[in-house]
Amino acid sequence: MKHIEGTFTGYGGLELYAQCWRPEGEARATLAVVHGFGEHSGRYGNVVNWFVPKGYIVCAFDMRGMGRSPGRRGHINSWTELREDTRAFLQWARAQDAGLPLFLLGHSQGGLVVLDYALHYPQGLAGVVASGPTLGKLPVSPPMIMLARLLSSVWPRFTQDVKLDATALSRDPAVPEAYVSDPLVHGLATARLGTEILKAIEWVQAHAADMAVPCLIVHGGADRLVPPEGSRIFFEKMTLADKTRYEYEGYYHEVYNDVGKERVLADVEAWLESHMHEA
Repeated sequence: MKHIEGTFTGYGGLELYAQCWRPEGEARATLAVVHGFGEHSGRYGNVVNWFVPKGYIVCAFDMRGMGRSPGRRGHINSWTELREDTRAFLQWARAQDAGLPLFLLGHSQGGLVVLDYALHYPQGLAGVVASGPTLGKLPVSPPMIMLARLLSSVWPRFTQDVKLDATALSRDPAVPEAYVSDPLVHGLATARLGTEILKAIEWVQAHAADMAVPCLIVHGGADRLVPPEGSRIFFEKMTLADKTRYEYEGYYHEVYNDVGKERVLADVEAWLESHMHEA
């Protein structure tokens, strides 16, 4: 496969890091990946290694304030920044090979981003895939959430380490070990980021019935970081006929990095293949 690195201009002129993996032969579709809180695009090797040999171009970017992208760590001024960054990223991804079916895949906070994006900008998407999407309780303590609400307007950049439990990521011990030692991973979140995530969850849940893009949700049944109830509620509220949800019993938060990941990746592949005609 061929690996390409680059940047694109996000909301407000911020240059964001992006990378892309192309198959050796002819490409059949583009899969655009949006990562989760505090992590980065380089943690989706299992997705890349599964889909690129099957003819997919896989593109991913580092959100502002995360990974290799600039910006204050763990901070946004408004959720609009993430939505518009994603819009610009998709233009960059499309430019890699225009005319192919385009699928948007997001994990955790990225799952919330892609569902919000699809509700605002459904045009041109063949489908949206959300894994372990943040649609309910946040994996932080109630006092931390209360503090974020209190400080968001008066001290929006007040920063806390949310201290995510890395052992809840995967049953494969190598995954939390790699996560903890990864220099591009951080657990920082500002008060404003916290309240903007909460507002986005509320908005996306309230507009579930408006989803017009074919939608797949995959969730670990034993996800302690982002409990599956949130995505279950969203799925039930969607009136869209073309919706699918898989909940994997015993699986932890990072379903693509968990023991038995092949089952999840195969299910996602089968769903994408069945939607290749959409655009």
